[in-house]
Amino acid sequence: MTAARSLNEIKHVLLHTAGIGGFFGHEAFPDFDEEVMTMVLDEAARMSDEIFAPLNPVGDTQGSQLVGDGVKSPEGFKAAYQAFAEAGWVGLPFPESYGGQALPKLLSTAVMDILNSGNLSLTLCPTLSLGAIDALMSYGTEFQQKVFLPKLVSGEWTGTMNLTEPQAGSDVGALKTKAEPNGDGTYAITGQKIYISWGDHDMAENIIHLVLARLPNAPDGTKGISLFLVPKTMVDEDGNLGAANAVKPIGVEHKMGLHASPTCVMEYSGATGWLVGEENRGMMAMFVMMNNARLQVGLQGTALCEAAYWQALDYAADRVQGKAAGVKGNAAILHHPDVQNMLIKMRAYSDAARSLSYEAVMASDLAENATSDTERKAAKLKEDILTPIAKSWPTDAAVDVTSLGVQVHGGMGYMAETQAGQLYRDSRIPPIYEGTNGIQAIDLAGRKLGLEGGQAVHDLFDTLRTEVIGLKLKNLDEVPHIDALIGGLELMQEETRWMQSQNEPFSSLMGATAYQRQFGSLLASIYLMRGAILAKEAGAANADDKLAIAKVFASYELPGYASTRTRVRLAEVLSSEVAKKLVGLEV
Repeated sequence: MTAARSLNEIKHVLLHTAGIGGFFGHEAFPDFDEEVMTMVLDEAARMSDEIFAPLNPVGDTQGSQLVGDGVKSPEGFKAAYQAFAEAGWVGLPFPESYGGQALPKLLSTAVMDILNSGNLSLTLCPTLSLGAIDALMSYGTEFQQKVFLPKLVSGEWTGTMNLTEPQAGSDVGALKTKAEPNGDGTYAITGQKIYISWGDHDMAENIIHLVLARLPNAPDGTKGISLFLVPKTMVDEDGNLGAANAVKPIGVEHKMGLHASPTCVMEYSGATGWLVGEENRGMMAMFVMMNNARLQVGLQGTALCEAAYWQALDYAADRVQGKAAGVKGNAAILHHPDVQNMLIKMRAYSDAARSLSYEAVMASDLAENATSDTERKAAKLKEDILTPIAKSWPTDAAVDVTSLGVQVHGGMGYMAETQAGQLYRDSRIPPIYEGTNGIQAIDLAGRKLGLEGGQAVHDLFDTLRTEVIGLKLKNLDEVPHIDALIGGLELMQEETRWMQSQNEPFSSLMGATAYQRQFGSLLASIYLMRGAILAKEAGAANADDKLAIAKVFASYELPGYASTRTRVRLAEVLSSEVAKKLVGLEV
């Protein structure tokens, strides 16, 4: 019952850290209150524990299989997905006009968090639909929105994202897939795409592919890319299904983890598609889906941390081995200080990851629903800055936390009989896909630090500083710990100014990953302290526990700031010429 036990943790972050209570009775969500929130979360936990989680080991063992011209999902997955769709989970954050429930994105995020912790492979399928819906709501034509959005919002159809090609990898501008006008407003799409999660399956009656391709005579690079909507099965103007389209999977990758989620090689052989957005501006439309996916992938890291924690805790409580102080006879390993140390660290990093994930989505909600233009603009800038951090930090943490989960299990963690190994294997893909975490660092250092002429990030620092000082006044007992947060803010702002001052890409990018990691750790430390102090102010029963967790996390992460300057400014001690020599390049 992992999800049911996680509800207190999730509600704590929603109410006291992310501040979802600000949406209770909000004009954008007039029927949303704490009772609705609790009802939704309880039902999501039930589905996760009773339907999704039992299929997780099944999916890992069976995997998805390419059978003929289609992909067969593992036993039980189709029924589970259909139960998910029928319950209306996809439509939580979308407008009622498309069949949605018009609730905050943050609530939908918490639901996906719960379901991911039960079965990441299965939950990944509707995750992609969420991004496809966002893209079509922003850039779809009237026909596309009328015909495709209601089916995607209901979950009857699912969506995919088709970017990567064999010769291009992360260099999207090198793609070669072609789009030829058919003369009737549609296009013939021809090419091959790889690494397409849930590119084909048998769980829904249609799959809607969003595909990047080039029109004839399009400019080179990303400036010549357009976006197309290509259904697996053709659809008429009334939404009725027709003949099969000329698109099919020709391979399913054999992976170290996420076995149940089919990673497909897709072949388009003159498949019929419709242009989404403007010609040669496909990346603008696709970035709507990509940014959604980056936040969702960060959430996957959060959910893996949570799942690994509860699994390790249960094992530690059951596994009897050795002697422990105060225990007669042999003791469960839960009594051993080293095991307690690992479990507390897992709990702290899970909470930290969740705080980052939820904060970024809350900013996204506010960017659309805040009451003033000034607030909406500030929230959007915050969302833009946090997105690469909220993708990278939780997914990196998941690798560490699931590894600790294996360690708690000892030898049994290395055996197939426990799920510890599966979670560890599954955790290794979120830091890679949807833009590697190194690419997120490039985005943060190369783009986000330049927003508003470089001022946006400093406005964020100023807001954080004001908030932390306010927390200090709310709880004078925690002055030493809060002063450490203030010190961390000063150092990170100084390093930010250094990053912004660099004229050579090598200088800033050599330290970008370290900068991103430390920025995320600082933000998480502040958010954990915020949640704990506000919970204490509200009289929450778990406030003291959360305060202890905030201190534990800070004890692991804040001391790292002593070496932050060296790691961020690595280019000052390691020139580009020396770096080339060290990796075997000639200079």
